[in-house]
Amino acid sequence: MTTVRTVTSSTRRLTLGVLAATGLAAALMAPAAYAQNALDNVLKAKEIKIAIPTDYPPYGFVGTDLKPQGLDVEMANYIGAKLGVKVELIPVTSANRIPYLQTQKADLVISTLGKNPEREKVIDFTAAYAPFFQAVFASKSLNIKSFADLAGKSVAVTRGAMEDQELAKVAPPGVDVKRFEDHAASIAAFVSGQTQAIATSASTAGTIMVKNPNLATEYKLLLKDSPNFIGVAKGEDKLRLRVNEIIAEARKSGDIDKLSSKWLGRPAGDLPL
Repeated sequence: MTTVRTVTSSTRRLTLGVLAATGLAAALMAPAAYAQNALDNVLKAKEIKIAIPTDYPPYGFVGTDLKPQGLDVEMANYIGAKLGVKVELIPVTSANRIPYLQTQKADLVISTLGKNPEREKVIDFTAAYAPFFQAVFASKSLNIKSFADLAGKSVAVTRGAMEDQELAKVAPPGVDVKRFEDHAASIAAFVSGQTQAIATSASTAGTIMVKNPNLATEYKLLLKDSPNFIGVAKGEDKLRLRVNEIIAEARKSGDIDKLSSKWLGRPAGDLPL
């Protein structure tokens, strides 16, 4: 009896072990099986879900017509048009944009997404599609072609920010750098005319441009550049490679530079693949 129970128990354990291993294998294989389905599903449904920002000018914001607009929004519609599908724009925040990919609520994320090793562990990235940069901005009427032209002019900057550090490396003698304790104070100083220029990020400058069109603010000098990439769910190689083809074609045709010039005031230039 004991032998029978032992054999039965062992057999049951073996069976459960096989089932467990099979289940684990299936679970491990499931993402891989799904991993190549996104592009096929998009083309079959004739619709692609793209996550975009709506609170981050000039990349994504809500216009006076209450519709999303901006560089990222146009890029999303551009990709949809090249795929020949309808685009469903999904507003996201910095906090939830990656989870939207992981939970399949979005097929792509086009939302000022920078690439770093931590993010590469959980999602994949296409080639870069747009620059994200810190720069010096001022009125169109102000002649600034080089950093030497800043001499004798006043520039607002947030103390300790990246743009403050970068400006310190290139500012010529005679420039009046006015440092403020936060971004709001820096913006207020420039908008009110306390300074002639401001050193800030493209997104902050975009907000200034949208809210104060009378200032005719434009891009003048680059301080630091860090590009944006499109996020794709891990393992979605077919979709990622197709989007890369679209980006490559857009770079070759000049469409990427046109988008960047329209929304950022300068061409995209050389972007990493």
